[in-house]
Amino acid sequence: MKIFRNALYRRHDARLEMYRGRLVPCHETPARLDHVLAELAHRPVGALHDPVPDDAGLDAALAAIHAPRYLDFLAGAWDEWVALDPANAGTDILPAVWPVRGFRADVLPESFAARIGLFSFDAGSPVMAGTWAAAREGAACARSAALAVAAAERAAFALTRPPGHHAGPDFFGGYCFLNNAALAAQTLRDHGAARVAVLDVDYHHGNGTQTIFYGRDDVLTVSLHGDPRTEYPFFLGHADERGEGAGLGANLNLPLPRGTSVATWFAALEAGLAAVSAHRAEALVVALGVDTFEGDPISGFHLRADDYLRLGERLARTGLPVVLTMEGGYAVAEVGVNVVNVLEGFMAAAG
Repeated sequence: MKIFRNALYRRHDARLEMYRGRLVPCHETPARLDHVLAELAHRPVGALHDPVPDDAGLDAALAAIHAPRYLDFLAGAWDEWVALDPANAGTDILPAVWPVRGFRADVLPESFAARIGLFSFDAGSPVMAGTWAAAREGAACARSAALAVAAAERAAFALTRPPGHHAGPDFFGGYCFLNNAALAAQTLRDHGAARVAVLDVDYHHGNGTQTIFYGRDDVLTVSLHGDPRTEYPFFLGHADERGEGAGLGANLNLPLPRGTSVATWFAALEAGLAAVSAHRAEALVVALGVDTFEGDPISGFHLRADDYLRLGERLARTGLPVVLTMEGGYAVAEVGVNVVNVLEGFMAAAG
């Protein structure tokens, strides 16, 4: 398995996020990838690669899934923030005002405070000096993994942070800025796969990925996640969200209550994979969150380390070429063990 690692992941190392009304240290930290890289050093299940250097190709791929004005804002947000007041260089950016129902989002405000709110949906995803560089390099890893699979590699993994599945066409949140899973799916489509499926196994619903593909029938989006009535991101992820227009029937949400058993979780996985098969997908993108782990501080499922071996084996048995993108899994050393278990299980079953 080829593993495309983001060498710039440490550039996004924000200080504080808003959590339950308080500013607290960020849950999404460089230590997450440190744990995975350390485990890969012990169990080298695949060779580490830098992403393909292709700025023009990456720009075109990003423009296929994200709005141009959103990309322009993200790319220049930090410089604009510091230009407002040089003292801002010591403070990460957090939004504080948002255009709720009935407000206009079609007119781009001149105010920086208004634009950071326009392009976000929470106050838990700080932007700092290195955010754009880290997120863009992560997108390059996702695109490179998809290109490898399009060129006949059985599987490839984008090992990167910040994660991506909460980022929508023109919004960031949930620690996500550019949608790596959507980028991989679009790249596979652009390089020959007529039908692609995205399977999101993170504890939290992949609201960004769903939004990007909601009106399309060529990319099936499947997500098994904590019930949005009680779990972040709250406002998408219900079972009755099936797509719209041409995409009607090409979105499947499998919300599960906090405390769901391992057996029930794997039954939901089977339902999701049955939908992938029915879609006649020619390639599969897996948004790999391991915050389903029983010891994760911000989730409520009960998977254990061996269950991630089983997950990897099951993904391999689909027989599909697979791109995996790194999503959630927080603040525990077991993140590394669990991610590598998925990769090891996949490779063992793939033969």
